[in-house]
Amino acid sequence: MSTVDARSDVTARLDALQAALAAEHAAVYGYGVVGGRVGDDRESEAAAAHAAHRSRRDALARTVRDLGGKPAAAAAGYALPFPVPDAAAAIRLATVLEERVAGVYSDLIRASEGPLRLEAAGALREAAVRAVRWRGSGVAFPGLAERGGRD
Repeated sequence: MSTVDARSDVTARLDALQAALAAEHAAVYGYGVVGGRVGDDRESEAAAAHAAHRSRRDALARTVRDLGGKPAAAAAGYALPFPVPDAAAAIRLATVLEERVAGVYSDLIRASEGPLRLEAAGALREAAVRAVRWRGSGVAFPGLAERGGRD
């Protein structure tokens, strides 16, 4: 592999890492909303997901730094895809957050290899499992099927 190809691979990996980091920032924000609306029966599930996304976010920031990049900062706020006035909407939001995270981890899997690829696959699996728990059903190809109608 030439130096140009190696640099291109690192750039693609960093871009995919930054996208995953941005999705984790958004998920952490979104779970703040979910946790406030989801209801007592699923509050601990929302808290566990919130903690998992914070942990993934922090790990991604370290990985970006390790590869020589500057981790993307979280936005002050994020636009929600729909109003979240009640527990039912909070559950829908949690599902959307997990689907979006799964999508970016799918991209990171394609852009990486070795231990980073394994980490991304684990993160995709965790997001897919949480999405199933929130949605109540699964999809055939987590991280891909949800994006079928999007660019």
